[in-house]
Amino acid sequence: MHLSSFHVTFDPIPAMGRWHHEREKIIRASGIPATFLRPGGFMTNTLDWLPTIREGNYVLDPIGPGRFAPIDPADIAAVAALALTEAGHQDAEYVLTGDEMFTVAQQVRIISETIGRGIEVRETATPAEVVRFRFPNGAPRELADAITEGFTLMRADTVGFRTDTVERLLGRRPRTFADWCVRNAEAFRRP
Repeated sequence: MHLSSFHVTFDPIPAMGRWHHEREKIIRASGIPATFLRPGGFMTNTLDWLPTIREGNYVLDPIGPGRFAPIDPADIAAVAALALTEAGHQDAEYVLTGDEMFTVAQQVRIISETIGRGIEVRETATPAEVVRFRFPNGAPRELADAITEGFTLMRADTVGFRTDTVERLLGRRPRTFADWCVRNAEAFRRP
């Protein structure tokens, strides 16, 4: 089992996708049977917003109109468990997403409704602004460039991308972002 990224399916492959693609090639070359899980953005990525929520009750939005279908890590784990315990998944490649499309502002609204407190959304002028905020002491150039590239791609994708893989494999729809927020509300409520 290898946890990769859906970015390996892009053409051209962005930097983060290339890093994951290189790891996939190493595993394939080893001859060890593997299943490749390629999730999109995780719902848990919203926990990256906690510093600004706690400090000033706002979220920096680097993708504006961009839309994506975040996945609950519990759904990734459920697919992994299935692939590890059932035959027929060897050398499979599963692109995993949630089935709800969101902008950052829509996600923030759901968090706000869940915790009963409004949270401001501040759209950034450039994706690089968020990188500077997340890494005030600087980030390695390759990482900063890869994050900026990822946010730029997300901003341009106003339709979004999603798969039915979780439902097809597990026989149920992926967990919703609202449910994830309820389960994790205390993290957003803490001062």
